[in-house]
Amino acid sequence: MKQQASNKVSYTKINHYWQNATPSILGPYMMDGLGFPASAGQFRFQAECKIVKKLLQDQGINYNTLLDLGCGIGYWTEYFARQFTKVTAVEASPPLFEAMVQRCSTYPNVNSVQGDVLLFEPLEKYSMVFLGGMLMYLNEHDVIALLCRLIPFLEKGGIILCRETTVRDGTVIREGTYQAVYRSIPTYMNIFEKCHLKLIKTESNLPYNLLQMGCESMEKWQKITPKPLQAIPIIGRLIYWGLRLCNPWIIRVPAVFNSTFPELTNHFFLLRASNN
Repeated sequence: MKQQASNKVSYTKINHYWQNATPSILGPYMMDGLGFPASAGQFRFQAECKIVKKLLQDQGINYNTLLDLGCGIGYWTEYFARQFTKVTAVEASPPLFEAMVQRCSTYPNVNSVQGDVLLFEPLEKYSMVFLGGMLMYLNEHDVIALLCRLIPFLEKGGIILCRETTVRDGTVIREGTYQAVYRSIPTYMNIFEKCHLKLIKTESNLPYNLLQMGCESMEKWQKITPKPLQAIPIIGRLIYWGLRLCNPWIIRVPAVFNSTFPELTNHFFLLRASNN
C-alpha cells in the first residue's frame, strides 16, 4: 500500500478479483488464508448487526424499501429482508451473486439484480440505502457521482448507511491483485459534504478492528517465518481465540501505547440528504 491520494484503483483488476472470488463468510472480510475458522466471520457479522441495530434506533425511518448495493454473498441482504418490506440487492460478481440468490431464496421480498452498481438505475424511492464496503472500491469521482445519484431516490426521512474500511490520515491506495482505496474519516466527511449529505452519526466498527489485529498479526507472522514453519491453521486459530478471550480490553491496548496498530480500521457512517 502507498499513501498517494492522486493515484486511482483499477476497476479492471477489482472486477477480475471479485469475478474469481470464492464465496465465503471470511472472503468479504479479507480473512481467507489466515487460518481463522469460519466462526470468525460469523462472530464479526453478528457483532456488526448489533451496531447497525443501535444506529437505526430512533432514526424514524420507514422500513419499506431498502437498496443493498454491492451485496456480496448476501448476509446483509438476508438480515435486512427480515426487517424491510422489500430489499433490492445488487451485485456484479457472478459467484457472489449466485451465493446471494441461494442464501435469500426463501425471502420473496428480495429482488436480486446482477450488475455494476455504477450502472444501476434506481426505479423507486428507498427508506434506506446500504453500502457495506462498496465505496472503498471506487475512485473519489465515482463515489461522489454514485452518492449524488442516490439522493433523489431517498424517500422523506430516508438514510444512507455506509460501512467502510478506514485509515487514520489521508488516503491510502492498496495496489496489486487486490485493490482498494482506504480513506480517513475527515476525507469521507469532505466527500459527504460535496454530495450535500449530512453526517448524522459515525460509529467505530470495533469487531472489525479486533479481527484486523489478528489479520495484520498473521501477515507479519507469514513475512518473518519460513513457509514450512508457519503452521497457519494452528497459529491463525490461536491468534483468533486469543483475541476473543481478551476482548474487549485488548482493543484498547494500542491506544494506551499510542500505536497505529492495526493499520486499517472500519467505521459506519449514517447519512441524510441536507435538504431531507
